[in-house]
Amino acid sequence: MNTINPARITKVLPDSIAAEIGFEAGDAIVAINGTRPRDLIDYQFLCADEILELEVLDAAGKTHSLEIEKDYDQDLGLEFETALFDGLIQCNNRCPFCFIDQQPPGKRTSLYFKDDDYRLSFLYGSYLTLTNLPEREWQRIEQMRLSPLYVSVHATEPEVRIRLLKNQRAGQILEQLKWFKKRRLQIHAQVVVCPGINDGKHLEQTLKDLASFHTGEVPAVASVAVVPVGLTRFRPQADELTPVTREKAKEVISQVKILSQQFRQKFGSSIAWLADEWFLIAGEELPSESEYEEYPQIDNGVGSIQLFIKQFAAAATELLPPKVYPQRKLTWVVGNAVENAFQPILKRLNSVEGLEVNMRALCSDYWGQNITVTGLLTGHDLLLNLQGQDLGEGILLPNVMLKHGELVFLDDMSIEELARKLDTKILPVAGVEDLINTCIL
Repeated sequence: MNTINPARITKVLPDSIAAEIGFEAGDAIVAINGTRPRDLIDYQFLCADEILELEVLDAAGKTHSLEIEKDYDQDLGLEFETALFDGLIQCNNRCPFCFIDQQPPGKRTSLYFKDDDYRLSFLYGSYLTLTNLPEREWQRIEQMRLSPLYVSVHATEPEVRIRLLKNQRAGQILEQLKWFKKRRLQIHAQVVVCPGINDGKHLEQTLKDLASFHTGEVPAVASVAVVPVGLTRFRPQADELTPVTREKAKEVISQVKILSQQFRQKFGSSIAWLADEWFLIAGEELPSESEYEEYPQIDNGVGSIQLFIKQFAAAATELLPPKVYPQRKLTWVVGNAVENAFQPILKRLNSVEGLEVNMRALCSDYWGQNITVTGLLTGHDLLLNLQGQDLGEGILLPNVMLKHGELVFLDDMSIEELARKLDTKILPVAGVEDLINTCIL
């Protein structure tokens, strides 16, 4: 068992119970009602009580005990340095397509952490493989009803999944799905398609197996995302992987469409969806917005383009003025994968009198990819393509390019450094409203 560290506080929300008591950033919670929380899940569970006895370590290293009375389920208003107070459960697989192994050496340490932690899956929707859980963690998932979890399945045939994950324990996936079903717990699954390994008849088998768990009031498999393998120029040699070609993308699209149609007739849901990237690689039209049901796999790039276009159209009606004054000129940087899909958005922005937005759709020289999604563009790519050009007042930068919560690209370049080298403002934008407001304000 890892050591449980005190839960270090980074932010105290104004007007919260914690602010009233006088908590400050730098303080840390050691125990709640005598229990040391392992992670944010324990913390939230323990804090639901009406009477809390807290053991707190202040920034100077002094311990305090305090009692709080509050409403049941009322939040204290604290944010922490990390969601895991006892360290990360690391990955024990050696998947050849692992993005972490496809990065150059020598960057910041956090880029090389291979997490395979069910707690991050529950809290943030990150994907895990279920190959590294001792019995006590399975018991905790059951007792605390940690559902849904997000699981990288890739293949349901034991020998194919073992080949992909390079781990004998990977062959237990169907038994694990039965475990979820029996306990009325759910997963969202993903299948990363590696041509020649888990495509064709193996992909069909996997999707049919997963769909067979989409039954009952609480389907054990709520949804499946089918994603193309992404390869970079840093990947290890002899990794037995081949990139997805245009022909392969067309083949997978037609295969999954047929199966989804069968699932809709049988189960009342498509169950399996293709990531937007398949259609971009194939040069085909994206499915209509209505086909994505409740967008269960939006964070996996399934339907995110159509949803963005829909949200933009709604926000533009409300927020875009007929004209702006003084005149503004901006450069909007996106991955070349969305260049065509985002033309209607570009056109609508440029219909505002006095506003000029130029789109620069880039591929990634850094990763060595011809077709690049926006989230993989790096500072290197922007510098290479935009240096010495008229970028107007600044660059509209989708914040999916930045490391979560930090102003740093995946190649370790900071926004500050890029702004200095390009001699322009960098304007990070999160979502459609932010994009519109940054254009007009």
